[in-house]
Amino acid sequence: MILPVLSTSPATDGLSGGIVAITLLAAVLHATWNAVAHGVPDRLVGFGLIGAAYVVVPGIGVLVLGLPPAAAWPFIAASAVLHVVYTLLLWASYQLGEFSQVYPVARGTAPWVVALIEVALGHGLPPQQLAGVVVISVGLLSLALDGGHPSRATLPALAAATATGLAIAGYTVVDATAVATTPVLVYASWTFLLQGPVMPIVALARRGRRLRAVTPAVALVGLGGGVVSLAAYGLVLVAQTSGATAAVAALRETSIVIGALIGTVFLGESFGLRRAVAAAVVAVGIVLVNV
Repeated sequence: MILPVLSTSPATDGLSGGIVAITLLAAVLHATWNAVAHGVPDRLVGFGLIGAAYVVVPGIGVLVLGLPPAAAWPFIAASAVLHVVYTLLLWASYQLGEFSQVYPVARGTAPWVVALIEVALGHGLPPQQLAGVVVISVGLLSLALDGGHPSRATLPALAAATATGLAIAGYTVVDATAVATTPVLVYASWTFLLQGPVMPIVALARRGRRLRAVTPAVALVGLGGGVVSLAAYGLVLVAQTSGATAAVAALRETSIVIGALIGTVFLGESFGLRRAVAAAVVAVGIVLVNV
């Protein structure tokens, strides 16, 4: 049974109150699990634990829910591959840069790329949403130029974060297309189950016996982060059944500001006026895209 569509408005209309609430909750959860992934001392272990949660919880889901429609398999396979690429790039971003800078760049890149993809597919983009794309781009450039210009040391982190955003845009479009005709829980369960083993395998290959030293507290945090991640993206998929792909993609990136604040308050990173203004500019652009 396909979950009920919470809004029947076209993609260029405003979102319903229910869709906005679901998407904002997803944004909070998404920023939270990313902070968990960045905060684990050995980030590869953290991503491996998150991947383990992707195997266990969706594994139960597929046993209960069964197989998806045959037509959904190409989307599931494509989404799983894009999610694996996204996860590897996100891990690289967190290895290379500060959370409060690379997270906004990664997440902020996605909404305007999704909007441009929709234009390329023949969907109209109203003037205010086009203005939002420009504003988001300015905000992202400001984040990338934090401190006046990107130093040679920060370029790898910014490049990885931008590539992460492109991967996000890719799976956003694939998933939004798929959930229009596929039950959300079935689609999400199979997508996450297929991608789940990758990071645990990478962690096992690179850390080997050292994984035995992982404390129960770290394991609980990592697995909990995986569960939160599943909940966050499940909510996004439900929101995407509204058909407003670009607007949902933009609104969920309010997690940019939440993530920047988490990086400052809980991870001890310097936020600074310049970075605060840049994050606010991105947030304004997101609002414009959502109008």
